Amino acid sequence: MDAFTSVSRPATRRSARLVSWRWAAPEAQGVLATRDLASILKYYRHVHGTSQLETGELLGYDKTYISALELGKRHLSDVGSLRHVAERLALPAHVLGVTDPADTDHRAMIQFGTSTVRLAEVARQCGRAAEAVAELWPLVARLEARARDGSTERGVLRLLAHARLNLGTALGNVLPEERLATAAHWTAKSLDVVRAFDDRALTTTALRMHGNELRKAGLLGAAVDRLNQAAVTAPGTEERAAVLPLLARAAGALGNAMLFDQAVREAHQLLDTVEHTSLVNPSALYEIHLRGLISTGRTRDAIRHAEAAPPAPTIAVAPQWRVIELITTGRVRLLAGDSHGATQLLAAAVREAQAQRLPHQLQRVQRTVGRLPDIHDAATRALAQLRTEIAA
Repeated sequence: MDAFTSVSRPATRRSARLVSWRWAAPEAQGVLATRDLASILKYYRHVHGTSQLETGELLGYDKTYISALELGKRHLSDVGSLRHVAERLALPAHVLGVTDPADTDHRAMIQFGTSTVRLAEVARQCGRAAEAVAELWPLVARLEARARDGSTERGVLRLLAHARLNLGTALGNVLPEERLATAAHWTAKSLDVVRAFDDRALTTTALRMHGNELRKAGLLGAAVDRLNQAAVTAPGTEERAAVLPLLARAAGALGNAMLFDQAVREAHQLLDTVEHTSLVNPSALYEIHLRGLISTGRTRDAIRHAEAAPPAPTIAVAPQWRVIELITTGRVRLLAGDSHGATQLLAAAVREAQAQRLPHQLQRVQRTVGRLPDIHDAATRALAQLRTEIAA
């Protein structure tokens, strides 16, 4: 049973808190915009299937008084009563005309939080994922505390969704493989909020980012499922183009050669029609293609593909992408029997992964360099140092 659509007896504070997610739905915005208590009470009872008696029990009023409020025969005007109703229905108090310093602080938090999320995303893309995590942790904690208190609104929930997504993605960069489920956990929590919005672009983004963290955590079937959903949900070409490289990655890791080939082919077709990003560009697709060919058992094709000159960068590639490409091309060189070339590439990957604090990439190096013990030892030492920092 969906707790957001079928609360039979909301007689507890916990039940009231669930309402906050429903207030974020687009259909509720017109009702809240009226700031009319009668309309708000009727909407509440309609959505949750509750009677006037049950609503009265939640608010501490009798059925007759609820009926009078809904008919406009009675009105609440004192601040204490309005604040009480707002709290029990999980409404931001200003909807009922109640304002105080806490509400002013709340609006400032949304503005500050939006900037924090944006700057954290820039930091992550510039190779400073650890700094992004440090900025996002306190913001997410504060937003979640506000949601638990039942004093939330659409702006808070949207900000919470973006903050959780970016926190999970940043954690996916700085955590070792055995802890990557934590990153997927945070991106999954964003989906709980996103479902309250009728926003295909936001849903696509959440599914895309969550699917990629599932892949990194080794949950490949679930990753492909979420990324397929994202591709289908995408409202336009730009959004779909952002999904396809990650879908190709997950399909390749799963060993699904048909889906991998299809996603890579379509991604290449869209390159000339969309704006290039850190993920949607020839250089990123080159690395994804190489890795997918190896994962789907086509080593010779990967070696031939690597022999061609890599495409010239069309944008400034994020530092972590440089590490990813070094490891993948180093692996191909090793498979081709070029130990010297592989050593150079993988040694550079270890140095850069350590500098950027990317333990997952160091673990990729460890798996790749079976015949290069010096590189394996260097990656192991670097990983041990990062583990110590993470533990601290």
